[in-house]
This record gives sequence, structure tokens and C-alpha cells, in this order.
Amino acid sequence: MKVVYTDSLVIGGGLAGLRVAINTKKRGLDTIVLSLIPAKRSHSSAAQGGMQASLAACVKSVGDNEDVHFSDTIKGSDWGADQDVVRMFVHTAPKAIRELSHWGVPWSRVRKGNREVIINGQKVTITERDEAHGLITARDFGGTKSWRTCYTSDGTGHTMLYAVDNKAIEMGIPVHERKEAISLIHDGKTCYGAVVRDLVTGELIAYLAKATTIATGGYGRIYAITTNAVISEGIGTAIALETGVVRFGNPEAVQFHPTAIVPVGILTTEGCRGDGGLLKDVDGYRFMPDYEPEKKELASRDVVSRRMTEHMRKGKGVKSRYGDHLWLDITLLGKHHIEKNLREVKEICQYFLGIDPVKDYIPVRPTQHYSMGGIRTKYTGESSTLRGLFSAGEAACWDMHGFNRLGGNSVAETIVAGMIVGHYAADYCRDHSVDFNTSLVEKTIAREQKKIDEILERPQGENVFQLREAMQATMMENVGIFRQGDALQKAVNDLKALLKRSKNIAIKTKVRHANPELVEAIRVPKMIKVALCVAQAALLRTESRGAHAREDCPARNDKEWLKRTLAYWKNEDDGMPTIEYENLDIMKMEMPPGSRGYGKDNTIHHPDTERRLKQVEEIKKSKPKADRFELQKALMDFPMPEEYRGKNERIGVGCQ
Repeated sequence: MKVVYTDSLVIGGGLAGLRVAINTKKRGLDTIVLSLIPAKRSHSSAAQGGMQASLAACVKSVGDNEDVHFSDTIKGSDWGADQDVVRMFVHTAPKAIRELSHWGVPWSRVRKGNREVIINGQKVTITERDEAHGLITARDFGGTKSWRTCYTSDGTGHTMLYAVDNKAIEMGIPVHERKEAISLIHDGKTCYGAVVRDLVTGELIAYLAKATTIATGGYGRIYAITTNAVISEGIGTAIALETGVVRFGNPEAVQFHPTAIVPVGILTTEGCRGDGGLLKDVDGYRFMPDYEPEKKELASRDVVSRRMTEHMRKGKGVKSRYGDHLWLDITLLGKHHIEKNLREVKEICQYFLGIDPVKDYIPVRPTQHYSMGGIRTKYTGESSTLRGLFSAGEAACWDMHGFNRLGGNSVAETIVAGMIVGHYAADYCRDHSVDFNTSLVEKTIAREQKKIDEILERPQGENVFQLREAMQATMMENVGIFRQGDALQKAVNDLKALLKRSKNIAIKTKVRHANPELVEAIRVPKMIKVALCVAQAALLRTESRGAHAREDCPARNDKEWLKRTLAYWKNEDDGMPTIEYENLDIMKMEMPPGSRGYGKDNTIHHPDTERRLKQVEEIKKSKPKADRFELQKALMDFPMPEEYRGKNERIGVGCQ
């Protein structure tokens, strides 16, 4: 039995995982990162549009601050987010982006003087302030009151990932590549590390650690068409779920991005619309102002996706062999802007569609994009039910997105959560001594080895690729943008049958090393469990909130459903997850539930909402001379590591 010991084990080599590792390493802790692939090829590199932080440098950002960013994020979440966590996030984001600048991210900058931009389909001249020249600029994104999304053309994730990975290399943090965690080592109370399979040799290795952090990204690949990388299969979430004690928070909260290209589903960034691009139908008609006259194409992502789908249902989609789609028009931005700020979009269109977006419309339709759900954690990033297990980034339900994520908040979360969760993981390592039980380690490895042996030795059985395709088709057809009770029940029934069949997988290639078929045989049953959690949670939540849109239950029902879903897989042989709920306490909210401002407000309000609104007004009236910091603290004080507690400065206003 091969055993590797470390203080901090990070599973996942993307932005969140690397940033956690940097913080534990700088505290003097031995740190190891596990990655399926070389870190610089992580899915984090696919983030195109930008990272939100309230710097307020460009002229269209004047007046932006943490309060505005907080308000936008809570509204975007449809009041499903943890408001303490959102406060931590918006307070730290400006510090994070400036730190990245010092590490080498070449953020696009303000250039003083006049420049032409496209706003609401019209060319407008704006004048950037002389004193802002050279500061980090921002572009417009959906669901925000201010231009807040900082960017490097449309390759933001790429530049961020290279800078952060280079920092990890500089600090001497080892990244063990081609390694996959297939099970957590735990005793039901404390996590001690993971059983890891070497994808090249097939060897099982025990990685033992004081703190284990899962940062493996989302679970988009449970769907047939997704913008997610092929490695975004939810395995990190699944191995936590399989402990029987870790909670899978808000699994039904799945976001569809409005503008993925047809047919392959590759993303065209929200920056296309943020920079002035328009959505058009089969007639070349710009339809979004009819649905959302205020925000139009820059309504929140879940809203735009639903409006696009509604419009296609009315017969206004463009017919194609791949189904209906709509057009994204960025031709009005001009060749110079596209080749400078949207060059990756242009290359994608040329390579995959054979078109030039400088002069051609881009065929798009909503496609699965992001998982708001994940491993439920406390504000520290630690699981509340398994000590020593942390999670960050898209793999986590930290929970700053609630039921819908704003564009630019995810790549920002990877860094900010990495900073904060890394801090608390380091604290945990400092404050806890661990006695590793070798018999527990041996038992866990033996169990996982037995599962692999059974797959290899089974003479005949289920085809793993057929099971995977059936799962993805079921999710695509029945657990999509719009959801119905009957379709969700069908999805649950189909997935239950697939899970049962997955216990009898047989493979043709019998080798243990470098065997993609064996990799699939290990992963697919875990993916089906994740998919079952998504479908069952969606079936049980009889309301519409954020990206979870039930056509048979269109109201947002705060009275009955202002709660976070918690899914468990209590016993390994269970055919279904156990679903429980965690109430959100309105009386502790800085920003009580209200209207998001899209379409008709059909909210069924919670009885505590009016009480809290009155309480908030009384607090404000009692402090007429308080500045915004004092007032915010009186409404809802929030936790924060001391190193990130300092106020953020902005041009012209200092720390105001």
C-alpha cells in the first residue's frame, strides 16, 4: 500500500484549488494538489468574459461599491444565497483582483479621453477620466447596476490561470497530475484524505492529510450538451456524497447560459452582449426589449435563457438540422473591437462554424453551463458534517450564488473562495492534530480495489457508454431550462433504473493501466447519483426560483420554499438520495426578500419578510449619521479573516 502524507491536500488543479493551495503553503504547511490534467489545462481557462470586483475605475463604474455588488448578487440569487458569504465575497473581490495584477494578470486598462461604445444597439461616446488612466477597466454584464466585470479581452480565465499556476510553481507547490480521487477516507466524523487512482498506471494510492479540499468544478457533463469541459463530471461532489454524511446543497440549481454556439455548445462569452451585441430571431428582429424593456439582453442569465426559449416556442427560432436556434449579432461592434476584445469568440466561430462574426450572425441557444449546487459548507468552506473536509469554487455550495449566478461572479469566486477557504483550511491544520488509523486506510483502499476488480472480472454486463448517454439524454430532455412535474418524475424513474443497471457494468478492455473504459466504469455510477440528486430535488421543489423554473409551479414561494436543499446518500446501496432542507433565516438578512425586477412579480412572501423590512428601516432611522460601513455592520455583521478585513480604496472617494 502506497501512502503519501501531507498537511493540506487539494483535489482539483483549477483556479480555486490552486488558490487554496497557495494560502496553505504560505502558512508553512506541506501542500499537494491533485489534478486530472496539467493545471494550466483546467476548465478555469475557459472563462472568457471577466471577473467581477467593484473597483469603480472606468466612468461607467462610478458609484459602484461593495453595497451595490452585494445587492446585485442577492437579487441575482433570487434570495437563495448565504448573505454572510456574499458580504465576504464582495469585500474581498477588489483585493483579489489587485493581487492578481501583481502576479501578472494583464488586465485591460482605462485609457483616458473619448471612446466609442455600443449601448442598447447605439454607438455612444463616453469620456474616461484623466485620473483613471491606466487603472483596471470593466465591461457591462447581465444583472448588474454598474459596469463591474474586469477582463483581459475574452481570455480572462486563461490569463488568470497562468498567473496563479505560475505563482504556485514559484512557491514550490507540487501538482500531482493524472491522479483521480475516487473515494474519501473518513470515519463518519473526520476526513483523513482520499483514495487516489493513478490514471496512467492504475495504482491506488492513499493520500493522507489534516485538511482535504475538494475543488473539482461542476457537474455539467451529466447533460448531453454543456459548455463544460469533458472533465467537469461532478466526481468531487460525488465522492463527498458517497461518504453518507456530507450534504449536497441545492443540486437542482443548474444554470443555462444563453449564448452557446449551435450545435457543439461551446460558449460565446456574455462579454459579447456586455460589449453591445444583440439577440435576434429568424426575422432579424431584436426581441429581448419586448420581454425585458429595462435590461434587455443584459438581464440575468436565467431570465435571458428563458426568454430565448419562450421566443423559439412561438415559432421565431431559426430552423436547422440541429434544432431551432437564435442569432447573436456582434457585427455592430466592428472588426477592431472584435479582434481586440473578442478574439477568442472570433476564432471559435471560424474553427467550429466556418463563419466570421465580424460580418456573420452567430447561431446560439441556451445550454447547460454552471452548477450553483455543490458540497454544502459553512462560511469557512468546511463541511458542517465531516470535519477536515473543505470545498471551494464550483464544486462547493458555499453558498454565494443561491439559485442563479451572475456572470463574472464565478471566476471571481474561484479566487476569493480560494483565498478565504485556504485561510480557514490553514487554521484547521494549525489547530488540529490527526491520528491516522492505518486499518481505516487499508479498509478503504481494499473496498475500492474490490469494486475495480469486480468490474474487470465481470464477463458480461451493461455497456458503460450506453448508460452514460441514456443519463445525459434524460437530463437534457426532462431537467432543462423549463421543468414540469411529470417530466421530472420520468427523469427520476429513468435514473433510478440506470443506477440499478450501473451495478452490473462490464468492460471489454481488461487492463488496469491507462484504460479509458475502466475510468468511465468508475465514474458513471457516481455521475448517475449526482444526476438523481438534481432530478429528485427539482421534482420536490414545487416553486420557481432563479434558474429552477417550474412551469407547473411558476411562483417563487418564500412562504414554503425559502430553504436550501440538502441531499444525502446515506447508504452505498440506496437507490435514491435522502432529501432534507435548511431554512434561510430572514430575520438575519441584511437584504430581506423582494422583487428581482424581471417580468411580473408573483412572489408568495414569507410572513417574516415584512417584519424584517420594518426592522431594517428602524435600524437605518436610528443611525442618521452613520456611514455605510457602520450601517451595514448594524444590519448584519459578517465574519472575515483579519488579513482581508481592510477597506477597499477607489479613485476619487478613497475608502468611501
